[in-house]
Amino acid sequence: MHSDEPFSYNDRYGVRPPNRWVGPAIFLAVVGITWLTWAGLHHSNPNIRTSLISFTATTDREISIRYSVVRKDMNQVLVCTLIARDYDKNVVGQIDDEIAPGLASLERTTSIPTRSQAVNADVTTCRIK
Repeated sequence: MHSDEPFSYNDRYGVRPPNRWVGPAIFLAVVGITWLTWAGLHHSNPNIRTSLISFTATTDREISIRYSVVRKDMNQVLVCTLIARDYDKNVVGQIDDEIAPGLASLERTTSIPTRSQAVNADVTTCRIK
């Protein structure tokens, strides 16, 4: 029962083929991580950034909103849409506030006329005119 040939696991169990998915998986991982890094850096620094600071109901037909705007290009004319909502979250007032070229970072206080009592206000969008 003893042979002169050395024992070989390859002869007994066969040779496993190489994993063909490793190359494409590494390629997809590199492309995916590169895209994810780019997307995170690109979208974390928008051209226009707004931030609501406060709002105050001044009368039954008006609400005052205070917000800040940061823009990359200070020579742009911006139009910010401001809305006021009532207790049931219905829009009761909306205006477009135009911001002239000038400072890159500014803070504004604007009054929004409303058709009924408003309980909150918000900046929905700011866009380049």
